[in-house]
Amino acid sequence: MPAGRPGPAAQSARRPPPLLPLLLLCVLGAPQAGSGAEGFSSGRQEERHQPRHPRGPCAQHPIHTQPSLGSHFPSDLPNGPEDHTAVISPQDPTLLIGSSLQATCSVHGDPPGATAEGLYWTLNGHRLPPELSRMLNASTLALALANLNGSRQQSGDNLMCHARDGSILAGSCLYVGLPPEKPFNISCWSKNMKDLTCRWTPGAHGETFLHTNYSLKYKLRWYGQDNTCEEYHTVGPHSCHIPKDLALFTPYEIWVEATNRLGSARSDVLTLDILDVVTTDPPPEVHVSRVGGLEDQLSVRWVSPPALKDFLFQAKYQIRYRVEDSVDWKVVDDVSNQTSCRLAGLKPGTVYFVQVRCNPFGIYGSKKAGIWSEWSHPTAASTPRSERPGPGGGACEPRGGEPSSGPVRRELKQFLGWLKKHAYCSNLSFRLYDQWRAWMQKSHKTRNQDEGILSSGRRGAARGPAR
Repeated sequence: MPAGRPGPAAQSARRPPPLLPLLLLCVLGAPQAGSGAEGFSSGRQEERHQPRHPRGPCAQHPIHTQPSLGSHFPSDLPNGPEDHTAVISPQDPTLLIGSSLQATCSVHGDPPGATAEGLYWTLNGHRLPPELSRMLNASTLALALANLNGSRQQSGDNLMCHARDGSILAGSCLYVGLPPEKPFNISCWSKNMKDLTCRWTPGAHGETFLHTNYSLKYKLRWYGQDNTCEEYHTVGPHSCHIPKDLALFTPYEIWVEATNRLGSARSDVLTLDILDVVTTDPPPEVHVSRVGGLEDQLSVRWVSPPALKDFLFQAKYQIRYRVEDSVDWKVVDDVSNQTSCRLAGLKPGTVYFVQVRCNPFGIYGSKKAGIWSEWSHPTAASTPRSERPGPGGGACEPRGGEPSSGPVRRELKQFLGWLKKHAYCSNLSFRLYDQWRAWMQKSHKTRNQDEGILSSGRRGAARGPAR
């Protein structure tokens, strides 16, 4: 052995460890991103049987950062016996829908003299027709794709170059989509005057086929720096919550920025004051009960939302109700700021579902109308069964000869008809309706007594001549 040259053992000790096994462990063992498209699962199954495959399913790369080619492509590995045999160009292209792609798979390295003969392409695990590819030279296979559709998964479609035996020689992620559209329809609300929740619509069409990042930005209108919301998806896929550190009595500017690999878009600016967009949770403790034996009424009571009890504000309420076997709600708008209401004109012996919601307004002198809360959970109650035939069973008709069409009778019918059509919630209506019901009961009793006296007189007159 020549002097000064290290022996084989020393050479082995100095040789850097092969990178491929570690690389394959990272690619094959990493959790998968994106939707489980059919091509995805097919590619993974092949990888388990081909441990030397350099490329797994496309990874979800950060939007503003291009993927590091050296992390997964064989062309960036050191030359040597562990080097792979092909490389795809271009690497991870991003294209608009409808574009064309010219790609190549170039064979080199191990084994010596390898050629492109017998190579073929797959996209998301599906073999592409051979007429789409052609040999450029002995070591390069070209692919031509026209009028590309949007990517089947936001993490990119898998474009693979295969050897004759099916093993994967090289891979690339293909991103095909659209730039984001301008977000619109921004709406915001606060439940305690310390936080703010906003949501928006992503665009007229929405789908970009690429991972698109939405950022909610806000700042004080006349001064201050831009701030970025951090708590996303709080009330839906396109929403964000700002939990604290908001100022009162000064307007904010709020907007949404959308960004993906093909560009960015910005919404119009929404200007608002926190005091003008206050809402509450639905009123708690909603109770629905019968009103004595009245078969056409229910009493509704609730508690004011506790979140704003320490603030100066007014509140108005709405009630809606429906029968058990219907999906149509009837809304009572004139509840005002009361926390109770009596529903009238209901069907006897019927189950009703009732909900209440609240609208706080005039907080610290705000002139805005306020924002309605969500509806409370439905509360069920039933009206008493009627002992008399109801509208479905036919109304009682007066006996022949009775003065049923007098002016007083007609007025009572009109009043009853009005009450049947309107739920009422004012104290005046309560008293008026109760007085009318008491008068009707007294009237019926008096009429029945008069009919009894008249019947007795007729029977006595009929017996008189017989004597």
